[in-house]
Amino acid sequence: MTLKELVVAYFQYPAIIAYLLLAVVGIGLWTWRPAPLLQTAASIGIAVLIYPLAWYSLHRWVLHSKWMWKHKWLAGTWKRIHYDHHQDPNHLEILFGALHTTLPTIVIATAPLGYLIGGFGGAAIATATGLLTTCFYEFCHCIQHLAYKPKNKLILMMKQRHMAHHFHDETGNFGITNYFWDRLFGTLYDRVSERSKSPTVFNLGYTPEVAETYPYVADLSGGVATGHPVERLRAKMKG
Repeated sequence: MTLKELVVAYFQYPAIIAYLLLAVVGIGLWTWRPAPLLQTAASIGIAVLIYPLAWYSLHRWVLHSKWMWKHKWLAGTWKRIHYDHHQDPNHLEILFGALHTTLPTIVIATAPLGYLIGGFGGAAIATATGLLTTCFYEFCHCIQHLAYKPKNKLILMMKQRHMAHHFHDETGNFGITNYFWDRLFGTLYDRVSERSKSPTVFNLGYTPEVAETYPYVADLSGGVATGHPVERLRAKMKG
């Protein structure tokens, strides 16, 4: 895949179009009731700074939690937003988060801080910044999962770390573009040789044994798939 093909594929996803349109709305609201320049800059800055921490926290303690599958009313959400993604990391239809889960998260992470700094205008521009930052994250996420090898060494390093998270040990490398919080909390690893391969890298701990007690995700998935996704695909094709 070329960079041009990746960009074309990226902009075909409705979620990206929605983020961009809503960012324009946010900028429009700021234009209508702008915060002073200093507060505007501070609102943008805090949104950019808080985003990596918000993502790390959400990714580690919510998406990789072991409590969502225990509740019938949360199991479907957990399955859609992360379990399915780890079951088959290269399944592009579920690469992007569902808007009904991502949009509230973006607003909650950015708007209140923006409002505290610059009132209505600060909240609007902080939310718009969060939406545009999400677009950047999702573009990098595309690079990490699609058959494209980046030439930039930094982006290549990001891809290698994220692929290790999906195919070697899911208990580390929670960042997408920023690994400061991984480093701070001791979850960063650069080489797969630093850790043993996790037996739950594809199921996030939702094993057939767990499904016997908490069957909600299994019921929605038609069972619990085990093994490497490529091996499962080959077995399915042979069968």
